[in-house]
Amino acid sequence: MARIELVDLAHAYWTHARPAEYALKPMTTTWRQGGAYALLGPSGCGKTTLLNIISGLVTPSQGQVLFDGVDVTNLPTERRNIAQVFQFPVVYDTMTVFENLAFPLRNRGLDSRAVDARVREIAGLLDLTPDLNRRARGLGADAKQKISLGRGLVRPDVAAVLFDEPLTVIDPALKWELRSKLKALHRALDVTMIYVTHDQTEALTFADTVVLMHDGGIVQAGRPDELYDRPRHTFVGHFIGSPGMNVLPAAVDGLVARVGDARISLARPYAPPKAGSKVEIGIRPDHLRLAASGGHAAKLERIEDLGRVRYARLLFEGHRLSALVPEGEPPPTGPEVRLAFDAARIHVYADNLLVGEP
Repeated sequence: MARIELVDLAHAYWTHARPAEYALKPMTTTWRQGGAYALLGPSGCGKTTLLNIISGLVTPSQGQVLFDGVDVTNLPTERRNIAQVFQFPVVYDTMTVFENLAFPLRNRGLDSRAVDARVREIAGLLDLTPDLNRRARGLGADAKQKISLGRGLVRPDVAAVLFDEPLTVIDPALKWELRSKLKALHRALDVTMIYVTHDQTEALTFADTVVLMHDGGIVQAGRPDELYDRPRHTFVGHFIGSPGMNVLPAAVDGLVARVGDARISLARPYAPPKAGSKVEIGIRPDHLRLAASGGHAAKLERIEDLGRVRYARLLFEGHRLSALVPEGEPPPTGPEVRLAFDAARIHVYADNLLVGEP
């Protein structure tokens, strides 16, 4: 197990690239020993590049990778003592499940009793015990990916386990089970895990710390509830949550935000922004209330019934937004409705960054 530090790390895939063309913008961050991390972001944001730099498959253009304070930037993958689980299962079809799991241990010269004990421990955690004597060839994709996961976890001395979208080929009905299994494995084994995904559900259910990436940089890292409740960048608000945070252009001064002709009360005063700044307010759909009276006028466009919850899609001062329809309340019939903002839940942004954050 290891603490992983990235120091002034950046990467471009060709020489003489301009800063704006870097696949990874300069970053310095630390991944604590034993943490469960999710590298989350849309396709092309740099998360797989970052994972491959940590694993040693890619050498960064600048900066250092440290494992427990030791510079491993130029060390090959096999000398970093990490395990990597890829999108598609990597198994030996002609071997049994037991032999697949035992392979990394036998390569390191462990005696047969130690191999047997460790394989059975990991097989038990992954519910593979009934299949230990079966050849991998006859198993489904989900079982093969469990074997691939097991091979990454079976080494007791591994510094970190890196997962690159490991559930992509898994049947959707089994994804929840495997996500829960990974979480249980992390608690049981206390090993550093870094999990790459573009699926926020996977990230939020697996990780203690979510690292959200955008355009080659880390825009926010923290607990899932921190990213949801206090997004430090408008991209975080848009990306986390379904639907995402409502973001509206506004003029903010003191205790008031003006959106079009509407004057919305804020929970605390804000100084006027610098001239030329792009100012916006953000609020989650869950923190907007459809009021019987008072509030602000809005036009109801439609109700989206998602089964568990319903959302009203509204037009407010020329901007589209979403508001949660509380459970047990009849949906509005419109077309005119009243909308109340929870002042304590409104965030103010200048040039996409949360105002008041360090």
